[in-house]
Amino acid sequence: MIYDLAIIGGGPAGVSAGVYAARKRLKTVLITESFGGQSTESMGVQNWIGTVEISGIDLGKELEKHLRAYAEDTVHIVTGRRVTKVSKEEGKFIVETPKEKFEAKAVLVATGSTRRKLEIPGAKEFENKGITYCASCDGPLFSGADVVVIGGGNAGFESAAQLLAYCRSVTLLNRSETVKADEMTVEAVLKHPNMKLITNALPKEIKGDKFVSSLIYTDTAAGEDHEIPAAGVFVEIGLVPTTGFLEGQIDLNMYKQIPVDPKDQKTKLEGLWAAGDATDGLFHQNNIASGDAVKALEDIYLYVHKNT
Repeated sequence: MIYDLAIIGGGPAGVSAGVYAARKRLKTVLITESFGGQSTESMGVQNWIGTVEISGIDLGKELEKHLRAYAEDTVHIVTGRRVTKVSKEEGKFIVETPKEKFEAKAVLVATGSTRRKLEIPGAKEFENKGITYCASCDGPLFSGADVVVIGGGNAGFESAAQLLAYCRSVTLLNRSETVKADEMTVEAVLKHPNMKLITNALPKEIKGDKFVSSLIYTDTAAGEDHEIPAAGVFVEIGLVPTTGFLEGQIDLNMYKQIPVDPKDQKTKLEGLWAAGDATDGLFHQNNIASGDAVKALEDIYLYVHKNT
């Protein structure tokens, strides 16, 4: 059969679109490896509007529950599948997984991205035990604590700015002598008395017992190692968009993100929309991803009925 819409992804963007697709009676297939997206890695999500606090795992469960409550016979949910290729042939899309193929009139990509992981001794062992990849999600959990931010881009300094509202001190480590963040952002953040920037700092090891207690870094200019006491380490060394299955079909930007029109989330390929962290949107958060997906779905509904 040919679906009206194929949604790829089960995070806030994909599920939001799925719920709206069900309510609008668009014959839809939603394909996802799991529900919840990046948030499942968070100990406590405190900025999902309407919910004071929820663990990332529970947020994923609630998203799935919400979708299944409305899916009925309108939205076919396929879990445990990773999309390997999307192509367009004779006016329809072919969405492939390792096990099957689906045909659809339109596609919404909501696959998000994964945070580039810190790969030093202790990083994997202490993930979710002091090592975190989301300041907006987990920052309040470190209220009154000394923390470290790794990464000197805008994301690193923006995370530091958020953490300064809760933490006793924030130390930002930058690998080189100069930072990549905007000059105005850097200047504003460094004005805070509890903020410290260390340049030429190469993270070497995370130490702790049950939770993180300190970080060791190498001063690459002096060739010396130093240890910083810290209860939390926030890693902001970049994102890796989950968009490989689109290569050859559309032009991705230099960061492998999907360029979209912010008015309706359309891509340059007719019939293909994208929402959430896989796009070149300026900001990437759960609530924004959800809103962008709803925006896309409204436009997809008009597109499908216009071309039926």
